[in-house]
Amino acid sequence: MTAPEFDTLTASPGPDRPPVDDLLLPVDELPANASSPGPDRPPVDDLLLPVDELPANASSPDLVGRRVRDELMLDGNARLNLATFVTTWMEPQARQLMAETAEKNLADRAEYPQITAMEERCVRMLARLWHAPYPEQVRGCSTTGSSEAAMLGGLALKRRWQARRRAQGKDTAHPNIVMGANVQVCWKKFANYFEVEPRYVPMEPGRYHLTPDTLTAYCDDNTIGVVTVLGSTFDGSYEPVSDICLALDGYQAATGTDIPVHVDGASGAMVAPFLDPGLLWDFQLERVASINTSGHKYGHVFPGLGWALWRNAEALPDDLVFEVDYLGGRSPSFTLNFSRPGAHVVAQYYSFLRYGFEGLRNLASQSRTTARALATRIQGIAPYELVTDGSELPAFAFRLAPGTEGMTVFDVSQAMRARGWHLPAYTFPAPCQDVSVLRLVVRTGFTAELAGMFVADLTEVTHRLHRGRPTPPAPLTPLTAT
Repeated sequence: MTAPEFDTLTASPGPDRPPVDDLLLPVDELPANASSPGPDRPPVDDLLLPVDELPANASSPDLVGRRVRDELMLDGNARLNLATFVTTWMEPQARQLMAETAEKNLADRAEYPQITAMEERCVRMLARLWHAPYPEQVRGCSTTGSSEAAMLGGLALKRRWQARRRAQGKDTAHPNIVMGANVQVCWKKFANYFEVEPRYVPMEPGRYHLTPDTLTAYCDDNTIGVVTVLGSTFDGSYEPVSDICLALDGYQAATGTDIPVHVDGASGAMVAPFLDPGLLWDFQLERVASINTSGHKYGHVFPGLGWALWRNAEALPDDLVFEVDYLGGRSPSFTLNFSRPGAHVVAQYYSFLRYGFEGLRNLASQSRTTARALATRIQGIAPYELVTDGSELPAFAFRLAPGTEGMTVFDVSQAMRARGWHLPAYTFPAPCQDVSVLRLVVRTGFTAELAGMFVADLTEVTHRLHRGRPTPPAPLTPLTAT
């Protein structure tokens, strides 16, 4: 029995493809099958049906592109999304660089050595920006976002704790990590996924983040580390990292237990160095072992890009670093993901070169100035009162004054969404669940004109909900900082 004949040169390699020979011949006449009575359009019934299974046949790229693009028109406008800290605007040159490098895999370091070099330069820049005593000793990497970077930081804390316990002849069965109830969900995931007991220091009325006076009661010999947040997602406030480190210094003096600190600087680590140079929060504090940030927040890169940095090799145990040699060259890997787009690293390198320290400070200053001006304006709209004022992160929370009747912050959020704005409303964790707020984030690209239109819409919506009748919108007067 002989194998069936199969001409590998002329067999169709994919959907709707001519034989290879036809592709190699010069064309000086119209192909016989090229005539078409009209645009490549399917029956109307097919267009009206949602697609939730793989189609049987290939379709025109133009048609599919138009169909997907039309559906995406139903999504919100990213520039009007006041809920997210994530970058929604980049310069055309940065967009072009991302498009040109979208197919390059950062894991393939032997093939793309220049992107690897750019990543290493960005790590050195961040090490110096965060006042590492010995920047050349800092270990760091890019990640797919701050969530991955935070989990890497948590894993390093856990491994260091386990090594210390084993050296002391103690068990490693019950690690815990201490953090405020305001931490981002990635820390709850870390505790769940990597079997670490989370110890959340609860909020109190008027205190919505971790403070040193409540911290040490949650610590013990099994504490792998304390997570501090430089820029709470709940209200934009900074946690007092320096005071927390001092409290842990006192705890070590009293108990002998040395507890390291990880700074979750997802947003604030790209704001504080430029606007709050006197603030002690980074590697200047010896207890700070690691820091993460989001390049895709105030690093001015589209999602998703994060950065994780460790003070030195001791802070990142060697057993978390893998040597990879099957892509054509040996290279270290210490991320949870493997294949990752190199385009985001290129865009980060561009933004660092493009703006420099002074330019990044100007961008952050513009955002904070707009946030504070908006907070002042909103404070003057009854019945709102501020929870924070945008003087730390360019973000702030506000709520309805106690006793306000006939409306809730959730009503306001829904009414603003009808105007195109995504203004999130949510309730704080227990025991502050009676506090419901609206939060507004200012990013690069949120212009004074947009801010003026937002205030006008918020004023009209609030008056309508509060008094039950519409009022003329507020005039679009320029915003000024206070």
